[in-house]
Amino acid sequence: MERTPHLTTATEAARTDRIVERLLADRHSVPLSIALHLVPGALIVAAYYLIGQPITKAIDYPIFLAWAIALTVVLAPLQFGLLWLGRRRNGRYSLRGVLHYRDKPFSRGGITAIGIGLMVYMTVVALALVPLDNLVYEWAFTWVPFEGAGGSATAYLDAYSQSFLLVTLLVCLPFTGFSLPLVEEYYFRGFLLPRLPQLGGWAPLFNTVLFSVYHFWAPWTVLSKIVFLLPGVWFVWRKHDLRASIWMHPGSALLMTTAGLIAIALGLM
Repeated sequence: MERTPHLTTATEAARTDRIVERLLADRHSVPLSIALHLVPGALIVAAYYLIGQPITKAIDYPIFLAWAIALTVVLAPLQFGLLWLGRRRNGRYSLRGVLHYRDKPFSRGGITAIGIGLMVYMTVVALALVPLDNLVYEWAFTWVPFEGAGGSATAYLDAYSQSFLLVTLLVCLPFTGFSLPLVEEYYFRGFLLPRLPQLGGWAPLFNTVLFSVYHFWAPWTVLSKIVFLLPGVWFVWRKHDLRASIWMHPGSALLMTTAGLIAIALGLM
């Protein structure tokens, strides 16, 4: 007997409702959480090979642009997915009930001071640990096939003229310099981290490690990422204030990208 269109639609709607309910539950199982942490990274690598790299090769721009394209192709729909979940819960596109840790226990001035401290910590420690990234790359990851792979923070930009580098960073600044790290904080810290109550105090470490591994395109940076991200992630988990990691991660990305632009414009890189 053939299924009627009405029955098929009802079945699909029920399945969608179950998926939404599972994603918005207060607790994700550990296997589900691992998948939700890592699948976006695998999709970014696929988008790099299928979309970002061909486009960048065709216009002969730094491979950094290919990764910016790949990240945008995956993270923009991911942000829309969070808004869609909000629409399913609230009847309109919003992040209410989707993202947690929005209690704002600190005043605007207080969280600004804390956020700037975390941003400076992340920036300084990330730069200080570049030699560690180089060491890990040379020891274990020279086989990584991505063009521009290497421990150097500027490996993806090497061997291009000043004008090409300026255009690349100016184009990427609104995306890799702020918007995409912001989406990552919404997703990893605002959506995934709060839904691991069964891990107790281990949840921040679990989240930080998986977020670091999610960067499949730079596995040699996992150790350094854990070191410079964990304090901010722990603070967000402990104090329930997502603004702290937004200051830290997108803030640091904006600071470093802007500094890179200035250095290139002045001929220092």
